[in-house]
Amino acid sequence: MLDVEFVRGQFPAFQEPSLAGQAFFENAGGSYACRQVIDRLTRFYRQRKVQPYAPYRASALAGAEMDESRARLAAMLGVETDEVSFGPSTTQNTYVLAQAFRQWMDPGDVIIVTDQDHEANSGPWRRLAGEGIELREWKIDPETGHLNPDDLANLLDDRVRLVCFPHCSNVVGEINPVAHIAALAHAAGAFVCVDGVSYAPHGLPDVGALGADIYLFSAYKTYGPHQGIMTIRRNLGRLLPNQGHFFNADVLYQRFTPAGPDHAQVAACAGMVDYVEAVAAHHGVLGETPAATGAAVHDLMREHEATLLQPVLDFAKARNSVRLIGPDDAARRAPTVAIAANAPGEALAAQLADHGVMAGGGDFYAVRALQAQGVDMMKGVLRLSFVHYTNRAEIDQLLEALDAVL
Repeated sequence: MLDVEFVRGQFPAFQEPSLAGQAFFENAGGSYACRQVIDRLTRFYRQRKVQPYAPYRASALAGAEMDESRARLAAMLGVETDEVSFGPSTTQNTYVLAQAFRQWMDPGDVIIVTDQDHEANSGPWRRLAGEGIELREWKIDPETGHLNPDDLANLLDDRVRLVCFPHCSNVVGEINPVAHIAALAHAAGAFVCVDGVSYAPHGLPDVGALGADIYLFSAYKTYGPHQGIMTIRRNLGRLLPNQGHFFNADVLYQRFTPAGPDHAQVAACAGMVDYVEAVAAHHGVLGETPAATGAAVHDLMREHEATLLQPVLDFAKARNSVRLIGPDDAARRAPTVAIAANAPGEALAAQLADHGVMAGGGDFYAVRALQAQGVDMMKGVLRLSFVHYTNRAEIDQLLEALDAVL
């Protein structure tokens, strides 16, 4: 069982007086930062805030910390070190990738997107329709929000070059079978781009085992600084045209980051791995490899989250006045719960704030997914999202507040 008190001890926000009594349920918009990340970021700004990779000591240490982040994250994600790229955001990383595919593909080639996605993993690809690329939409079930792999199989043919889909949606919450979907796409000769922004906070995935050619997530939603993290497998990264400076074309992780890196935030990302390893050591589940350690902590997180999530789903399902978006089984989804009610989501979030519950309302850049399910976009949804550092007392606080507000 996850030792939640140990976990909360790793996050300074839980010792912050200004946040006392506030239950945080908008983690899908950005998580609290762990102590290890904050310490590394502070140290970098105090001791290493110089141009990295020069021969003097402060610069050498700065470069070494940036290299450490890439190497340790890659090992935990089950990919090669140079297959990890940092960028200012996942949206920006996706946009740069779309430009690379635009240059590589021929008119009439096909990209498959879904209407379950956050716009960041849909909009940049859809724009390529104006460049002669055919876009096919893998549609969700309008009642359940489910993406059926059988429907994808009907869209695949030898003209499909890329299939883009989320590991899980930031409003539907259902966990998609990435390995199965990737196998279907690969069998048709297509690459896959997986938006992991809404999944990675619930346990870093073994990207190598999933079979994703591209996997994107956001460090600021995964207890770290505001960076987008992208893995792109070497065979695809070398195939696509370079988007960086011409003289950096031989360095894989610089091919898709045309802007210079944020040195301090890249270096601080190693703190995310420090944190996962600290949790593993405390629970006695350090693995023989970093990927094994990540998998063990992933399972601890998921078990704890599912236990807390089911009462929230049961509450929403039992209320006639609200509609639960996505499945009502905690084992099938992440703890990101969107509900459509008679009142606007933003208004409900404002009322919850009076009860010490921090949540959000609106469309959360998932306009297509909500429209496809018939949600009134003038009202949007109330979204309640948590992660493994949430405890049972906060769930009780949430349910009591929801009962009062609804």
